[in-house]
Amino acid sequence: MPRYRPPSITLNDQDQASAVLAGAWLVCTMSEEDVMPKLSAGLKQSASRHDLHWDLSQISALDTIGAQMLWRAWDKKRPSHLVLKPEHEDLFKGLEKVSALSIPREPKPRLTRVMRLGRVMLSFFEHLYDFIGLLGQLMLDLLRFARHPLRGPWKEISANIYRTGFQALGITALVGALIGVVLSYLSSNQLRTFGGDVYLVNILGMGIIRELGPMLAAILVAGRSGSAITAQLGVMRVTEELDAMTVMGIPQGYRLIMPKVVALAISMPLLVIWTDAMALLGGMFAAQAKLGMSPQFFWNKLPEAVPLANYWLGLGKGVAFGVLIALVACQFGLRIQPNTESLGQGTTSSVVISITVVILADAVFAIMFSNIGY
Repeated sequence: MPRYRPPSITLNDQDQASAVLAGAWLVCTMSEEDVMPKLSAGLKQSASRHDLHWDLSQISALDTIGAQMLWRAWDKKRPSHLVLKPEHEDLFKGLEKVSALSIPREPKPRLTRVMRLGRVMLSFFEHLYDFIGLLGQLMLDLLRFARHPLRGPWKEISANIYRTGFQALGITALVGALIGVVLSYLSSNQLRTFGGDVYLVNILGMGIIRELGPMLAAILVAGRSGSAITAQLGVMRVTEELDAMTVMGIPQGYRLIMPKVVALAISMPLLVIWTDAMALLGGMFAAQAKLGMSPQFFWNKLPEAVPLANYWLGLGKGVAFGVLIALVACQFGLRIQPNTESLGQGTTSSVVISITVVILADAVFAIMFSNIGY
């Protein structure tokens, strides 16, 4: 490797003010000890004077790092008086092209409250439009599945039933039993005051079978399985698997969306039954410990306290909640952009919206069937 002279800058104020640059302006020479501070100080002093004549003809070697250092000192534009060697002309022409491309961004306008509200409303209607389209495509896929059931995605359906149903038995059983214990203890304290211990069965039966069982199962499935569905579709978007399916002519709705909706529509009622049973068992044991109520009396009193219509209403809620959770999860999964930040935001939004939709749907059920099951 040849030995280069270290770079230098000299200010000359005799005949005409000029800055004479000499030596090798290379990264290897500028990185030597005490060289960079001197160059930075000289360039800062020279750049503050706009009448200088820059003489670069004595520079023996110049690389991109040296040219960029000079370019920044010149505020990314050529000085009015500049002398340089022809072989160095291409470096500064390239820097001029790059500077022309890097147009400064205009500051974003500050959003008023009305503009923010409008943006939220536009986002809501955009989601609603996509959701209606997803629902329509699901109807078409279900009709296709009904016409050719033997060629349907049975493996995908069974796999989703296993993931969303069987693997959720543990957490739903635990939460259901604990809710039954809590509800039984709280209710027994109030009922004992009025001497209505026997009505504990009515409160537990109606509250769990009609409302708490379906709601608990739906919220747990939304947080567990809904987020998993959104994350799965989001990862497929990030890894461009969805684009590959489109290129290969594989329908996304028939192979991805419909199996998840059908699986949750099947597994959710079963999870509701399981959650109801665990919650009633927890409430029964708590009633025995708190009030001395025998399990035999509890089970004999339960059919009288809870009409059969409430049981079917709870199962119907389970089907509706499962379909809504699957549709919302798929909707947010398909809208995820191919980056990790959008994946995290989409998964979080999916869980929040799924739980909100479940609560709204439960309120609608409560209003529509207010005269049934009592």
